[in-house]
Amino acid sequence: MNYYKEIKNELINNEITKRVKDYSKNRSDLTTYYNVGKLLSEAGKHYGEGIIKEYSRRLTQDIGIKYDVSSLNKMKKFYLLNLKLATLSPKLSYSHYVELLSKDNLDEINYYIMVAEQKNLSVRQLRERIKNKEYERLDDITREKLIAKEETTLADLIKNPIVIKNSNNREIISEKVLQQLILEDIPSFLKELGDGFTFVENEYKIKIGNTYNYIDLLLYNIKFNCYVVVELKVTELKKEHIGQIEVYMNYIDKNLREINQDKTIGIIICKKDNKFIMEYCSDKRILSKEYKFV
Repeated sequence: MNYYKEIKNELINNEITKRVKDYSKNRSDLTTYYNVGKLLSEAGKHYGEGIIKEYSRRLTQDIGIKYDVSSLNKMKKFYLLNLKLATLSPKLSYSHYVELLSKDNLDEINYYIMVAEQKNLSVRQLRERIKNKEYERLDDITREKLIAKEETTLADLIKNPIVIKNSNNREIISEKVLQQLILEDIPSFLKELGDGFTFVENEYKIKIGNTYNYIDLLLYNIKFNCYVVVELKVTELKKEHIGQIEVYMNYIDKNLREINQDKTIGIIICKKDNKFIMEYCSDKRILSKEYKFV
């Protein structure tokens, strides 16, 4: 087989398709780069890996479009990735898959494909999630559920640690400063928590007896139909934090929750978690997560 001729024809036909049939660009890219990757893999077995460098030089000269060694190697890796995947998603572009080529864990790859599909992520948005190690911040139970395609709960997809943007490198000396950083980019914070979260109010005022208290952040989750109380702590998790948020959750349940809504969830976001305290927390609606800055 003349591998070079086959590769050249694939790439030329793809360039023609992209100019004439705009609607089929993505499908053509996926098919072409898969076929080219397969041919490159087979050619490498016959002529050695150095053949890619030779093909790169000739393709750039013959087609007039630069196909460097890096881009050809990506096509080869794309083909090899396809051998591991059950199927390609037509919703994702070749550029989406390129972002995943450096990953070895197939479960991690499938997770990012699923998220990119469901959230209609751009390549830039997918890259940001990979950079923030979103998959690595899921717990083992959640990963097992995703692999088995089991139904997930509100708590499952909340990352740990939660990434909070601190572009100005402000010193975090109080819960107030931490709250301000979150409010500066509330959409990113809500995405960190998972699906369906909406912002209700910060410093939400409640009256318990004759005393006014303020919930750091009051959220609502549309998907799971419940209020979410968020308390911020710039220290290690302490047992009194559990009691405080439990009081706030019970207040919301008694005074705000409608009969058709599920019980309130509590999230304590702290500098350092304390697994021993959480082990003895009898209320499973209370979650503890650490934060980190980017």
